[in-house]
Amino acid sequence: MTLSNALNGDAKVNGESYTNNLTHTVSASFSVSSSPIATYTSPSPGKAGSLLARTGTGTSVKQLKPFATEDIKILLLENINKTGREVLTAQGYQVEYLKSSLPEDELIEKIRDVHVIGIRSKTKLTARVLREAKNLLVVGCFCIGTNQVDTQFAAQHGVAVFNSPFSNSRSVAELVIGEIIALARQLGDRSSELHKGTWNKVSSGCWEIRGKILGIIGYGHIGSQLSVLAEAMGMTVLFFDAVNLMAMGTAKQVPTLEALLQASDFVTCHVPELPETHKMISSQEFGQMKTGSYLINASRGSVIDIPALIDAMRAGKVAGAALDVYPSEPGGNGDYFNNELNSWAEDLRSLKNIILTPHIGGSTEEAQSAIGVEVSEALVRYVNEGATLGAVNMPEVNLRSLTMDEPNHVRMIYIHHNVPGVLRKGKILH
Repeated sequence: MTLSNALNGDAKVNGESYTNNLTHTVSASFSVSSSPIATYTSPSPGKAGSLLARTGTGTSVKQLKPFATEDIKILLLENINKTGREVLTAQGYQVEYLKSSLPEDELIEKIRDVHVIGIRSKTKLTARVLREAKNLLVVGCFCIGTNQVDTQFAAQHGVAVFNSPFSNSRSVAELVIGEIIALARQLGDRSSELHKGTWNKVSSGCWEIRGKILGIIGYGHIGSQLSVLAEAMGMTVLFFDAVNLMAMGTAKQVPTLEALLQASDFVTCHVPELPETHKMISSQEFGQMKTGSYLINASRGSVIDIPALIDAMRAGKVAGAALDVYPSEPGGNGDYFNNELNSWAEDLRSLKNIILTPHIGGSTEEAQSAIGVEVSEALVRYVNEGATLGAVNMPEVNLRSLTMDEPNHVRMIYIHHNVPGVLRKGKILH
């Protein structure tokens, strides 16, 4: 996939729209308007407007949008935070907002007419769905993960995909710290007992976390923040990652997963969903862990072999666990976490000293507000300027804005396979 740039020259777009299975024109020169009065339209004043002025010279920024802003149709699903909605509506786009995800057939009907779709983790943008999205320019994932989107199919059809890799890192890291303390003190069990009227004051098997060893699998945005917080609590931090990384504080990188498991009192997972991470903690790995250690997973549900975890906890090998993600998760709130969803759900729920939360790692007001702004601003830059900075499935292009002092200059991005002469063959430029 290549993004070719035509800069600082007179250019025009033919009457034809060159959109097919191999190419997808997405740029300041892409005619998306069906309006007979479409003109170069400045965005409405708002939070996002200032983001587009990146010339650094104080000169007026030239608006590069040969379409009526109100013709851009945006569909937001899964209760996207109002900060994100405000950024998009401030541009004058048509924004449709729904609180839930949609079944696939209904999603296909909705997506046919939209240029931009914003989702979280429950909406599945499969190849079947994306194939019907004839007008789609860009997908915004208002979360960290993008495994719910067929990013390769999207790239092959000229659809950029953006996410929010930073904004909820602190929220997840804080949740993990809380779970470490809760597991070490068996707080979940004591609270549940007292809710039932049982007073059970015990100290056996309860520990301070000061002086304990925390093993972090995946030392990215979340893992590194967690490292700092854990050291502040007096823990020793080890981490394992597929690449060599600079440690925060006095944390130490270990060469193998086995080395980390053997040394750690608490093990926490912060890795993406990849073939390499599928069930990366299974029976063999539980056998390598310290007897009486603890496991936390706030990354992806496929990372842990949960039946193997159940066996390890019943055998006393693992003293406690906290899970925030699962291989199959309900599409909405309700009494759905049962054996019909996952065959082991009731066995998991029956265990002692296990904290089960419904994928809430990034569910704080601060995180969702920041995610709303981060992703929406990326969508605005892409639609208005063709900037791909932060896209997960395309090369990054982020050039300065043109100015009003450049009246005969047009910038465009033409997305195509890397075939010599494709621009000339497509007759995009004259």
